[in-house]
Amino acid sequence: MLWRLYLVFLLLVVFGLSIFIKAVKVQVLEGPKWRTMADSLYYDYRNVKAERGNIYTENGSLLATSIPNFEIRMDLKAPGMVDDLFTENRDTLALCLSKLRTGMYTPGGYVHLLDENRKKGNRYTLLAKNVTYPEVQEIKKFPLFNKGVHKGGLIVQSTSQRAKPFKMNAHRTIGYIRENAQPVGLEGAFDNVLAGEEGMRLMQRISGRTWIPVNDLTEIEPQNGKDIVTTLNIDIQNATEKALLKAIKQNNAKYGCAIVMEVKTGKIRAISNIGKTEEGNLWETYNYAVGVSSQPGSTFKLAAVMALLEDGYVSPNDSIFVNKGKADFDGESMEDSSPHGHEYLSLQKAFEISSNVAIAQLVNKNYKRKGGAKRFINRLKQFRLHQQTGIEIKGEGDPFIKEAFGEKWSGLTLPWMSIGYELELTPIQLLTFYNAVANDGRMMKPYLVTEIQDYGKNIEKFHPVVLNRAIASQGTVNKAQQMLEGVVENGTAMGIKTNAYKMAGKTGTTVTRYQADINGKKKEYQASFVGYFPADKPMYSCIVVVNTPSNGKIYGSQVAAPVFREIADKCYIKSIDQHKAINESDKPKLIAAKLPSARVGFKKDMKSVLDYLGMPSKVNTREDWTYIAPVNDTLDMRPRLVDNNTVPDVRGMGLRDAIYLLENNGLRVQTAGIGKVTKQSIKPGTKTLGQIVYLNLN
Repeated sequence: MLWRLYLVFLLLVVFGLSIFIKAVKVQVLEGPKWRTMADSLYYDYRNVKAERGNIYTENGSLLATSIPNFEIRMDLKAPGMVDDLFTENRDTLALCLSKLRTGMYTPGGYVHLLDENRKKGNRYTLLAKNVTYPEVQEIKKFPLFNKGVHKGGLIVQSTSQRAKPFKMNAHRTIGYIRENAQPVGLEGAFDNVLAGEEGMRLMQRISGRTWIPVNDLTEIEPQNGKDIVTTLNIDIQNATEKALLKAIKQNNAKYGCAIVMEVKTGKIRAISNIGKTEEGNLWETYNYAVGVSSQPGSTFKLAAVMALLEDGYVSPNDSIFVNKGKADFDGESMEDSSPHGHEYLSLQKAFEISSNVAIAQLVNKNYKRKGGAKRFINRLKQFRLHQQTGIEIKGEGDPFIKEAFGEKWSGLTLPWMSIGYELELTPIQLLTFYNAVANDGRMMKPYLVTEIQDYGKNIEKFHPVVLNRAIASQGTVNKAQQMLEGVVENGTAMGIKTNAYKMAGKTGTTVTRYQADINGKKKEYQASFVGYFPADKPMYSCIVVVNTPSNGKIYGSQVAAPVFREIADKCYIKSIDQHKAINESDKPKLIAAKLPSARVGFKKDMKSVLDYLGMPSKVNTREDWTYIAPVNDTLDMRPRLVDNNTVPDVRGMGLRDAIYLLENNGLRVQTAGIGKVTKQSIKPGTKTLGQIVYLNLN
């Protein structure tokens, strides 16, 4: 019994060892072979990305588009690529590949690459990058590749690169979509529209978990993304970008932003954001215009004054004691930014010169009493300054308006709020408020997209949206418009005044750092200007904010207002509606002193020219040659006599007529200069003997 048991045990041990040895052989020695075989037998339908839609300006210029790029790879173990076929076509294929614009190797280099990768059984060999579509069509005709996928092994992989033709212009507002990053701008807000729908394609997995297409066909074609048409005007955008960039460079600022909005509709015609990168370069790094809430400073005084006007506490002509620009509030002193020496100022003048003391005293006096603070805050809410604008792109900053006697409310809150501190607004929110004033009190929602299109066909349209039909009474709005116009005509923004058209707006200078820090840094400021133009018929509103100017100039009137003026000038010049047509007024009566005279030529030609130009003329000759003389408001065509036997007088004629007459009389002509004949070398009336006549033209 024992030897039988030992025999069975020995057989079991041998059997177990054989299984272990076989497993080691399969896993270790033959592992790559079997894994490659397993991979090559695995097929699946994989997603094929759709082409992303385009983003256009309002007049059809491309702001963002997808540029296709192709990679050329090769399956050197394609099932139909036998050795004879490969060897026969290898050298010619290598020569063709080397002549590609994006060719990576010499003919010999490609031969070596193909041979080495065929020995290794590489099924995904890279041959060329960044190949265009027309080049792909040519590559498909190359030797071996023209045998088809299964014999030629050609693998064409398409990738798409997002391009922005106008580079930095509105870069951050256009935005982007990136993996593992928050979607930004219009690309993010309209991703579901632009992205399209993915298709499906049968793919084969090869070693290294790489997927290659089984054939050139796509089983389910991807649906390309739709296009969006924005409100941006590329001319205004370009002018805004250049003006802001120049100001940031000149003032060595940390960052700046500017927005141009169409008054009647709320369409954003330009939006620019320029800041410094970590490397110190200037680029659109962040959308400050939409995303950054900050203390607006003196540009907020308009809201404070409108609250006072709306409640009937003041009128523009009221006199205010300003004590030469100094006042105390709960033990804290306040001064006007520039000394003026006035004891009293009218509200209009105080607003024009941006007197902190005048505005703060009025607000503190009228709203400090019981219930007044709440009424003041309610007025600000009436102006919709406590809410976001709702612009399409994500990331709009929250406005901050304190609640009356809420957290952090103090005896200093009212006077400091009235001059733009202890509250926060984004530039787009402040501009929306000013735009409402320009629009006679109607507040429009700012927006960036007007239309969604599919191959030029309209899919959806977006129309102007009214946020508030009347932010204040018409009387209050009219007075506010008058005061804003006064700032440019007689106040802090006089430096941008022009005789071509009128502007209205308000300067602002905010202290963002009050005291030097431990590193010795000085006070920091933010300069701003917000307004609209033309003041008498508002077309555009605009805000300019420049943060931390550090080249000596700090005030809104010095730093931001000139940017506003430059943008306004460009908009005004390019706006046909703002200019009177030259034929709009009555046609001026012709004056003899300004009419052409002494012009000589062939009568029929002269008459045709004068009739074409619409100039009244009268023919007083039967001769073929004539000259014109002005009589009152009419050109009198008089005879110029020509004798066939003498040298004619060709002075005042054009060259064609002069040569015709002289050569018909047997004379030879040489000329110098251009224009009409002013001098001839042979005196008129001289007998013709075939001479050479020299003509001077001018």
